[in-house]
Amino acid sequence: MSIASTIACHECDLLYELPALPEGSVAKCSRCGAVLQHHKRDSLDRTLSWTIAGLILFVVANSFPFLAMKSGGLVRETTLITGVVELYRQDMQSLAVLVFLTSILFPLVQLAGMLYLLLPLKVKRLPWWKPALVFRFIRSLQPWGMMEVFMIGILVSMVKLAKMAKVVPGIAIFSFAILIFVLAAATACLDPHLIWDRLELDRWKAGFATALDKSLVSCHSCHLVCQATPVHGKGEMVCPRCGAVLHQRKPNSLSRTWALVIAAFIFYIPANVLPITTVISLGKAQSDTIMSGVIYFILTGMWPIALVIFIASVFVPLVKLLLLTFLLISVERKWQWRPKDRTRLYRITEAIGRWSMVDIYVVTILVALVKLGGLATIEAGPGAIYFAAVVVTTMFAAMSFDPRLIWDSVETDYE
Repeated sequence: MSIASTIACHECDLLYELPALPEGSVAKCSRCGAVLQHHKRDSLDRTLSWTIAGLILFVVANSFPFLAMKSGGLVRETTLITGVVELYRQDMQSLAVLVFLTSILFPLVQLAGMLYLLLPLKVKRLPWWKPALVFRFIRSLQPWGMMEVFMIGILVSMVKLAKMAKVVPGIAIFSFAILIFVLAAATACLDPHLIWDRLELDRWKAGFATALDKSLVSCHSCHLVCQATPVHGKGEMVCPRCGAVLHQRKPNSLSRTWALVIAAFIFYIPANVLPITTVISLGKAQSDTIMSGVIYFILTGMWPIALVIFIASVFVPLVKLLLLTFLLISVERKWQWRPKDRTRLYRITEAIGRWSMVDIYVVTILVALVKLGGLATIEAGPGAIYFAAVVVTTMFAAMSFDPRLIWDSVETDYE
């Protein structure tokens, strides 16, 4: 059973004295509707089980053949890392690093970090080295692990290559698919508040303030509401539980978000104009942009695939930029119009951006598989780098925007 605590909504900054929640119950903010706390059943045991299963599947997915391409007498077999290696060889180092981080390294770090934390907590012990820092780090990596987006890229690539050659899935791709659901289950079972309670040492608890006072600060990482104390010699306020730097609001939120949004708008143009892939077949080269790929699928009757690519690669980035621009203007102009709906728009903006990585993963798979010598070869184009920059920049823009600014111009008793 969780204990009563003071908590501040991470989206509108309204303070609550939250009572102990029974298992399975959810507490939501009465003003903006954000989930304050979800006390999940058997969280520790279930998350640990899914984490162990996930690590086993991760080893299989990265150790065995992933996809094979057969054309005539030629066979091209790949593993999960092959696409990253091919991008690096084609002087697309930045793209190779991005794909490696989001599809391999970050998911592995999340799984290994959770195992490092959960095994000692299961036997009522604290992990030996900075458990709060580790938990805060793996939580911050969660939006950047994009295995499910990579899976969509695999399916699109298989459809795209179906007319060129026979694509044979290997055992690793099935492990990869199952791993996506296992990771989703582990995330769904995890109760972050329970983990923070287990990591909390008795000597920290005495210094916590529980009164509703204007000087209280809510930690954006572990959501502890506390009386922040500057670190000696640095002048920074830090959370006494997880060590994160505290701010009443994200510093320079508007200016940083504006800068990132403007940069993303600039990247968006070459991302859609320059070729994202180049197919070299029998000595002839044909370059494709994102839109030409959409048109190809339309002309071949594959409307669902064309729709997926168009929404993920063209529509979603543009809508995200327009929504962020709207939110920025609304805060700059101190609008009081429908703050709850604007907060919901922010949640949508934060959630949809990562799915635009589909096209980058498609490029990764294509350059890995289509290496058939003079018969056919696919290389990544400069548009892929600009498109990846759009995706990453918009994700950082959403993270730098502080939704609490929406509510700063609204009366405290707004309902």
